[in-house]
Amino acid sequence: MKQDLKLHIYPRSAKANKTGLTPLYVRITINGKRWEFSTKKFIDPRTWDAKNSKIKGNSKEASSINGYLDVLKMKIINIEIEYSLRDEQLTLDDVKNLLNHKKEEAVRMLIPIFKLHNEQMAKLANKEFAPGTVLRYETTLKHLQDFLKHQYKEDDIRLDKIDHAFIMDLDFYFRSVRNCNNNTTVKYIKNFKKIINYCLANDWIQKDPFINYKVKIEKVERIFLSQEEIIKIYEKEHPAERLNLVRDIFIFSCYTGLAYVDVDNLTKNHMVKGIDGQLWIHTYRQKTSTPTKIPLLDIPIEIIEKYKNHPLCSNGKLLPVFSNQKMNVYLKEIAALSGIDKELTFHCARHTFATTITLSNGVPIESVSKMLGHNSITTTQHYARITEQKVSNDMQQLKNIVQKKNIM
Repeated sequence: MKQDLKLHIYPRSAKANKTGLTPLYVRITINGKRWEFSTKKFIDPRTWDAKNSKIKGNSKEASSINGYLDVLKMKIINIEIEYSLRDEQLTLDDVKNLLNHKKEEAVRMLIPIFKLHNEQMAKLANKEFAPGTVLRYETTLKHLQDFLKHQYKEDDIRLDKIDHAFIMDLDFYFRSVRNCNNNTTVKYIKNFKKIINYCLANDWIQKDPFINYKVKIEKVERIFLSQEEIIKIYEKEHPAERLNLVRDIFIFSCYTGLAYVDVDNLTKNHMVKGIDGQLWIHTYRQKTSTPTKIPLLDIPIEIIEKYKNHPLCSNGKLLPVFSNQKMNVYLKEIAALSGIDKELTFHCARHTFATTITLSNGVPIESVSKMLGHNSITTTQHYARITEQKVSNDMQQLKNIVQKKNIM
């Protein structure tokens, strides 16, 4: 059941104190009925950002109050979501009671809360979350259950028993028992932290166990193919037709930058005439729902034409694509048979497009970012590498410019 809840936070100037500071008030409106209450936080009204409902700046006071407001907003939104998922109508009295802790609550355990989170996420799969994201949280939950049995010989743990030591033990478990590298460990812990933040927002945990936990994702050198290696793979014919098909789909991704799932989802309707009158692919990335528009080069057009009558394309699919697991297994065969001494995976094609096909050939990183469907250049920089050849070419252009100026 959709709830008609509106939330507004504002400084109430009529209740300013003698020093000119005004209290922050919260107004909750449900189906036309409203309830207002004070947060008991006083601010300088000149620092208030009404558009984003927060204090401007990065001072200690601003960070503290903004953090409090974020938790409060999350708590109210979670109440709304829980009632919607139970298909119950939310009232102002419900919100008041839940915020004021008037309902007696049993001792809360971690695993049921994690399971509820995953169930809610699964219902939003292909809407707000990619299936791969849902699977990652399921995997995190399984590892957490294994950790509880390994560390405590228990199937569950009370929320009030989760502290900094628990987080550090979990981190060590991933790195030692599970033999995860740093980045994999950080990603699992990050998934778990989302559950803890949910509990903090609902006041089920009084102190953030992550407050002194500091780790970072380490930079990883992404594998990409050189132009010579692309040609090696593209021109290599295999006796097994399955390898030739996988080779073509991989090369298609090298020249479009599309991830596996986005290639698999392509239909003939995604091919359109672009602003230049040429063939483009217009689609949305499944991972982020970001629009992606890519002008097609000759090689991907040839591959599309080659497979237009393939049996697996009879239902409107643009290309015949095996499962991601099979594609990656066959790519290892292709790499060996083509004399490529690199750990070839389908995702390598995306990095190859960003680095070798586009950036190294003078395509601005802003255009590369747009075609990859990224929301920021920073993300694109993880995919695209500035090669020595690119630096050499750029410097040669600079030399030519300087020489011309000296002659003139």
